[in-house]
Amino acid sequence: MNSVVNLSIAGKSSVGDIAFIDLKAQQKRIRPAIEKRLQNVLDHGRYIAGPEITELEEKLAERTGAATVTACASGTAALIIPLLARGIGPGDAVFAPAFTYNATANAILLVGATPVFVDIDPNTFNMSPADLEHRIAAVRAEGKLQPRAVIPVDLFGSPADYPAISAIAEREGLFMLSDGAQGFGGELDGKEVGALAPATATSFFPGKALGAYGDAGAIFSCNALDKERWASIRWHGTDEARKESVRVGFNGRMDSFQAAVLLEKLAIFDDERAARRRVAAEYDARLSGVAKPQTHIAGAQSGCAYYSLRVANRDQVVAKLKARGVPTAIYYATPLHLMPAFSDYAPASGLPHTEQAAAEIFALPMHPYLTPDQVDYICEAVIEAASGTAS
Repeated sequence: MNSVVNLSIAGKSSVGDIAFIDLKAQQKRIRPAIEKRLQNVLDHGRYIAGPEITELEEKLAERTGAATVTACASGTAALIIPLLARGIGPGDAVFAPAFTYNATANAILLVGATPVFVDIDPNTFNMSPADLEHRIAAVRAEGKLQPRAVIPVDLFGSPADYPAISAIAEREGLFMLSDGAQGFGGELDGKEVGALAPATATSFFPGKALGAYGDAGAIFSCNALDKERWASIRWHGTDEARKESVRVGFNGRMDSFQAAVLLEKLAIFDDERAARRRVAAEYDARLSGVAKPQTHIAGAQSGCAYYSLRVANRDQVVAKLKARGVPTAIYYATPLHLMPAFSDYAPASGLPHTEQAAAEIFALPMHPYLTPDQVDYICEAVIEAASGTAS
């Protein structure tokens, strides 16, 4: 779920350069520890399936309360592996929001299934349970596809409406795979993302709240029995001895170097998350009068991977902020159902809440190393640029 590739984009302002995401400050904090970890990998030489992989999986499971965790090559691989393991493919309908990164739809299509796009709740920006029910009923009525799975997304780090979606999935016999690519660190009623759905995929793309120094991902499960099949699929579908293919798989492994980096970042994650939440709370308090920040369902706390809000005159506001040295990003200007690759699956009636959000949304700098002066400057700049444009 990435639309910003340069992750240290900065703007000139009276409070110094403001980074949209500041990986340099984070690296300065932990570089000696990371270098030691990487040296250990160089010394043992197990660049694939090194001990860092197992250590990371165990620490992620312990942290989240998941029964098992399977490290893999990317967030996209983390979506594909559970779908393959479930045998989801041609003739199957998989329900997903259209307001997300294209990896969600790509994963569905790459296993041969058909994406059915669902509208969002205009306040949480996450999948609308009511529209999900409507889409399931429409697919059943048409009779061409078999509803098999639903993929809610924890957009910007805010947990999806798991209580409502879980109830629908159970009633309709759907496999629920959470797309937690931005969700790591989010919580619902005291439980962390990773233990809120039967299976959860996450991404460790460098710009995520917990990011590697390259592509990496992980899958969390509430069922320890998933581990063997998922680990096999990520290694070309081979058996435990890695000598014979026992199922269809692909190269979905995580490199030991990436696990080494993630272990040191995980060690400071709680401190960084607390700082992110302080920034988000300040944004919420200062900006809700001129813009529409994302809201969260009852009992939820965001992991604050990104901070997005909506204004009616988005493009003008973004231009004014740029002029004042405040960097921004737009997630996502084009919903999936309006992209050429997925237009064949666009619902005839459109997705009105998704389309309106796409025209109004933009993201502000969000990272743990923003200074109070920078946060104050950003808020003042947004208030000045957005006054009178709240939607």
